[in-house]
Amino acid sequence: MSVRTMETLAGGRWVGAESWVDVYDPADVRAPFARVPALTPAQVTGVYDAAQAGFAVWRATNPIERSKILAKAAVLLRVRAAEIAEAIVAENGKTLAEARGEAEKAADFFEYYAAVGRQEYGSLINDARPDVRAGFQREPLGVVLAITPWNDPLITPARKLAPALAAGNAVVLKPATETPLSGLHLARALHDAGLPAGVINVVTGRTAEISGALLDDPRIAAVTFTGGNEVGERLRVQLAGRGVRFQSELGGKNASVVLAGANLEKAAAAVVAASFGQAGQRCTATSRVLVDRPVADEFIALLTGRVRALRVGPGRAEGTAVGPLVSPSHRASVLRHVAGAVEQGARVEAGGAEIDGPGCFVTPTLLTGVTPEMDVWRDEVFGPVLAVRVVDGLDEAIAAVNDTRYGLAAAIFTDSLTAAHRFLAEADCGQIAVNTTTSGWDVHQPFGGFRDSGSPFKEQGAEALRFYTKVKTFAIAFGGQQ
Repeated sequence: MSVRTMETLAGGRWVGAESWVDVYDPADVRAPFARVPALTPAQVTGVYDAAQAGFAVWRATNPIERSKILAKAAVLLRVRAAEIAEAIVAENGKTLAEARGEAEKAADFFEYYAAVGRQEYGSLINDARPDVRAGFQREPLGVVLAITPWNDPLITPARKLAPALAAGNAVVLKPATETPLSGLHLARALHDAGLPAGVINVVTGRTAEISGALLDDPRIAAVTFTGGNEVGERLRVQLAGRGVRFQSELGGKNASVVLAGANLEKAAAAVVAASFGQAGQRCTATSRVLVDRPVADEFIALLTGRVRALRVGPGRAEGTAVGPLVSPSHRASVLRHVAGAVEQGARVEAGGAEIDGPGCFVTPTLLTGVTPEMDVWRDEVFGPVLAVRVVDGLDEAIAAVNDTRYGLAAAIFTDSLTAAHRFLAEADCGQIAVNTTTSGWDVHQPFGGFRDSGSPFKEQGAEALRFYTKVKTFAIAFGGQQ
């Protein structure tokens, strides 16, 4: 099999390097299928030179003209959606349907934020002094470093780049080493849409070799990061002393509550979709289920049947519902979580096994008999593993939902409007769903979690622009000198 070589975008030019990073298909990791440049620290510094110059041009560009470029990029993403989806499947392992959805959603982000150029960017405010007009306006920050994960290799960069660029910033994108191709496709769409040189740059390479150059550059105004809690906390501490604005979207241990009286068939279908879509490799994936005791046996039986029916296979194969995990090391981590749960007393009702072959496959796993003391109930697995616990009523369920360091997403399935409103008020999470899946929702809806699931800055919607802009207050005297 031939290995495809992809250059990276830096300063408006597509460039290579003296060494390269191999990219593997998780459905068959025997040989790489692509390679991308392994930039050197000196090249990374050059990227920041280009970004600083690009920012000067982009911030001076009329916001309506900026919007036209973002809108054109959205069109290009849609035109190239089939090609981009193939790249997502190849480097990440998602099913083709999931990858196509990701490509379309990425275009949605740029369509939405293209409208920002025609919206207000400040406001007039009253001033106590006579003959003074006061107000405030939002301005771009400068150069933004966006560090994105492997699990949503196109949506997450789009979620960050679209508002950052709409606000007038330049961006340096560092995609995950495992999945760089999607970010390069996004950069190509923006480049071909007419984005000025240096406004978007993509740093590919081995993080250990370039982390200093990537993170220590004094021209960084803000860092937006999606990934694991350990790395996120290190970044927060590292950047705090420099006054660099920091946004993080981190882990989750998301719970779904199923109460007596709920439509159990619909609840089971929703929970399985929320748990095993993208092979469970989503920050919003349901990984805990709290089921009311009166319906526990019936609901667990429904879940077990649906989980066992899920077809595992390569993302391009017809009928595949659950693709491979992203890498051999991640597969090993997920299997260790399952083995640890069994050692601590959990029961495997379905799945829990590695599939022999060249790919990183784990059968969708349903665990019962899980208690709050077990590691699998508290630690993020980030794979196709669902843990079930029986509770007695709404009060115990809400307490269990909140008994975690995380606070990203939660859902409840109920026929009681009172229970739904109580859950909405008392579940300490950034995303709440009632009788539907714990999803990321739409591009115009604010997204993010509480506590250890992320920073106070939300992504998506108008809220995202708060992170990518700074506020300047002004007062203008007229009718004579004050």
